[in-house]
Amino acid sequence: MNPWRGLKNIPHNIWILAFATLINRSGTMVLPFLALYITQDLQVSAGSAGLVLTFYGLGALITAPFVGKLSDKIGALLVMKLSLIVTGLMLFIYPFLENYYLILGYTFIWSIIGEAFRPANLSLIASESDVEQRKTSFALNRLAINLGMSIGPLIGGILSTINFDLLFYVDGITSLLAGIFLMIVKFDKSEKPNLNTVNEITVQSSNKKRSESILKDKYFLLFLIALIPVQIVFFQHIGGLPLYVVRELGYSGAVFGILTAINTVLIIFIEVPLNNAMANWNDKVALALGAILCGLGYILMVLSNNIFFIGFTVVIWTFGEMIFFPASTSYTSNLSPENRSGEYMGYLQMTFSLALMLGPWLGGEVLETYGSTMLWIGAFIFSAISSVMFIMFKKTDNVKK
Repeated sequence: MNPWRGLKNIPHNIWILAFATLINRSGTMVLPFLALYITQDLQVSAGSAGLVLTFYGLGALITAPFVGKLSDKIGALLVMKLSLIVTGLMLFIYPFLENYYLILGYTFIWSIIGEAFRPANLSLIASESDVEQRKTSFALNRLAINLGMSIGPLIGGILSTINFDLLFYVDGITSLLAGIFLMIVKFDKSEKPNLNTVNEITVQSSNKKRSESILKDKYFLLFLIALIPVQIVFFQHIGGLPLYVVRELGYSGAVFGILTAINTVLIIFIEVPLNNAMANWNDKVALALGAILCGLGYILMVLSNNIFFIGFTVVIWTFGEMIFFPASTSYTSNLSPENRSGEYMGYLQMTFSLALMLGPWLGGEVLETYGSTMLWIGAFIFSAISSVMFIMFKKTDNVKK
């Protein structure tokens, strides 16, 4: 049985979006090397360089809900095109900035515009795929992201040894190419699936209740709160984990790179067929399973510091990641009222940005203050909290809108 068979049913438009994402992500090399660029070019401290990344995260946090709502008004595809084109042009200017405070402000604006792509992209994927296809469609999008991210930083590392400015130019060019691709490619006309009378009544009733401010949608807000603990755990792969492996256990950065490669390779080869096999699973069950696997992968490191065993734990939390993230976007699309998918996806992206800001910092602080054992136990507790909250959600609320 072909595990990739589900891809043949993915709509043509989803493939277009995935290819555009691949083009864009293949040039993603500025952000991974930004702190290094700031410290070397401007001769500032590591803390000051980290503040630049914090400003980027803050911009991503702020822009997500507003851009999501904008996508619903003017169209997600238009937002994606504008984001890619303007971001590409902005990256060409970045190397000419020399004032540290100007760089902080410019990075903040760059983040607002560049990160506008994400909620718009997720919204369009949700609207262009049927309920049964959503997990696979979102997994395909993540496959494109991870394929690109396996190319961009690698090339960026080579270019950084020649001239750091090249990273900005190549990243800008790929962003422009992705935007131009979306402008010239031909999209199929989207056809919404017909709903039966019962579902139409359910949708109309639900939409009426959710027609006002999203802040009044208490169920969705509870869902967002449930996401944050496990997302903080997920970001330990760039927070507590590298510090633990390199500083505490004494392994080289190259060894940690191999652990990262395990995560990437699994996502590239397994995530799409895995989510295709789980296409008919209840989203809440998938969310709970993904969350607990993330925590399980980290708490097992309490048992052994053998590098091969740690590699095994990476496999476990990677499976949790591959299940959790497509399910979270699928569940968000199911909860979002008609014509407000972008707004809801924006708030979903906001939790991701918040966890990105808090997770690595929190992991480092716990590791330094209380030690690795408490960090991994805490990671499991956080994941368990999210998992239990997902399981306790009312079954009747998991309705396709």
